[in-house]
Amino acid sequence: MAHRDHLLNGRRLATAANPLLTFFGDSGNETYRISSLGFLHYAFVTVGTPPLEYLVALDTGSDLFWLPCDCTSCVRSLNTTSGKALKLNIYSPSTSTSGAPVPCNSTICVQPQRGCSVRLNACAYQEVYLSSNTSSTGILVDDVLHLGTDTDPQDPVDAPITLGCGIIQTGDFVTGAAINGLFGLGMDSVSVPSILASKGVTANSFSMCFSRDGLGRIQFGDKGSPDQQVTPFNLRQLHPTYNVSVTQIAVGKNVTDIEFSALFDTGTSFAYLNDPAYSVIVQGFDSQIIEPHYVHPRGIIFDYCYSLNATQTSYSIPRLNLTMKGGSYYYVVAPTIVIPREGGFAYCLAIVKSEDINIIGQNFMTGYRLVFDREEMVLGWKESNCYDSIPSNTVPVNKGNSTESPPPSIFDPEATSGNRTSIPVSPPPPPQLFRPFPGSGAARSSSMTSGLVAVVLAVFFHHFIILSP
Repeated sequence: MAHRDHLLNGRRLATAANPLLTFFGDSGNETYRISSLGFLHYAFVTVGTPPLEYLVALDTGSDLFWLPCDCTSCVRSLNTTSGKALKLNIYSPSTSTSGAPVPCNSTICVQPQRGCSVRLNACAYQEVYLSSNTSSTGILVDDVLHLGTDTDPQDPVDAPITLGCGIIQTGDFVTGAAINGLFGLGMDSVSVPSILASKGVTANSFSMCFSRDGLGRIQFGDKGSPDQQVTPFNLRQLHPTYNVSVTQIAVGKNVTDIEFSALFDTGTSFAYLNDPAYSVIVQGFDSQIIEPHYVHPRGIIFDYCYSLNATQTSYSIPRLNLTMKGGSYYYVVAPTIVIPREGGFAYCLAIVKSEDINIIGQNFMTGYRLVFDREEMVLGWKESNCYDSIPSNTVPVNKGNSTESPPPSIFDPEATSGNRTSIPVSPPPPPQLFRPFPGSGAARSSSMTSGLVAVVLAVFFHHFIILSP
């Protein structure tokens, strides 16, 4: 009864004041780009009673929030840069006093990817993702997600949610990404933003920020600012997604009128574009680059790479701008990635040719605070370093005199038609060749440090992830 009173008090607080909410705990609203885990953004979330903490990937391309649960083959630790292992909790509804399996006669169970597990007497699910042979299978559970106001100190707000108890994971969820859970942020009614809005806990909107140094932010109930740029979502009646339309591409002085749609998906590491959009960008980019072409001896996922000489500390690239439906401009801050090569470095245009859908991946979101407004049905964006004018109950990452490796691409735009990009001290190895559809292979190494300040970005990575179902 005491727990229920706390939960309801939290809901009254959120409804009355309509504050911005985020995850409760030391890390607060911070998210972390971790190269060793698919180069996606992760956050620490707490679930259940007593509360346990999980490191989950944040995915706007899928809906269900699931955690590894009652499983024998789940990953239970992650190596840190100090050599110590970070323990990864495994969820179990039987050990959470606030958790209970969703019964088979629940309305949420009447969906194509749902069924009844007679053995477990619960509503079963299976989610299959674009990455090759990647899936999560288990049962649905009702429990409590521990949120807090985005203030210092936080006021706790416990939100009742439905999540997946992931008994069996395959593919990248075992070896490459989201090994401790996936936080679906899509438009379906089962996603956490949808649940929070339906219960009156927050406005039906949320924001994510992606800084150039790998830190990010997430805020539930955030509808952005009056000066942000916006474009409408292209809504499909059966399964709406964060899909938008591009009407023009400008690569430096080369401007092309072209219309195509693309999904803004934080669960995909890089941009995936099919023709003609892919050719317009890569050919326009290639025609304006002065460095010689570079071909990796083992083959990588990027088609256009360029060698840097031994004395180069930066390189210039043309500006890449997308004009969105409605006329707003979306300037791509970080379209390239630096990779090591024998005897030096190279850089690549970080766009993968797709044979299927167009995806705006995380690298195209760098440098922006993005608002997924599901009330107005628009995507909003504004340039941000994710430090200024954003409330946080945590200490900012020390960006000066750091001994840790910087992220793969540090980009400093200039107020000119061209841009100069600095070369990081220790860029990661290049992503190995794989076929994007079906999806990626697995990232191999695991290197991460958690705490109040930051999760340190791992240096080594191999493949990249597409998590959209």
